[in-house]
Amino acid sequence: MAAARSSAQAPGAAGPAERVVLRDPRAIKALAHPARLAVIDELFAGRKLTATECGEVAGLSASAMSYHLRALEKWGIVRRSEATTDGRERPWEAAGQGLTVESAEPRASAAGETILVARQLDRQRADILGWISGQDEASASWYDSTVIASSVLWLDPDEAKRLSDAIAAVVSAVPRRTASDAPAGARQVRVSFSVVPVPAGGEQPEPG
Repeated sequence: MAAARSSAQAPGAAGPAERVVLRDPRAIKALAHPARLAVIDELFAGRKLTATECGEVAGLSASAMSYHLRALEKWGIVRRSEATTDGRERPWEAAGQGLTVESAEPRASAAGETILVARQLDRQRADILGWISGQDEASASWYDSTVIASSVLWLDPDEAKRLSDAIAAVVSAVPRRTASDAPAGARQVRVSFSVVPVPAGGEQPEPG
């Protein structure tokens, strides 16, 4: 049973065999770097990028980015794509249609997972605050489509699992696109959710 699950999804329908699943604590820790997470976001969104292009995404030199890409390649997270016909360097791509972190060793992977989750939350926070502070007249059409919500529910483990699976199924059913095939007016939208037990503040569930 996973101690924590985190995932990213690439374009196209993804069956279980097509996903990259990380269980080794060292592989989970390898994800926990802002430059690597930035590039993973792009590659698992369906893009194929050279080390130079990845460096531009992460704000690093091509040589520094190559080090991070090789570290991700070591754990089967990314891989080299086919060589381009114009003789440019071979680009990098996601090693599967989706990426899932499923820790089978909670204690061994706790440090890496803590860093990984903190990095993900930092990115989500930056995206949300950036959207709020950058709204203008051009953003008006997105007002009704943007949601930031949080709920606290009393659930047992099976109910929580069903809720997670239901939300994931809805997200997976949305067509996957890259910038080149997105319709006019489309923007990248970050969809994030968490199903995590929290302290109950001393409250007790009412008798059933």
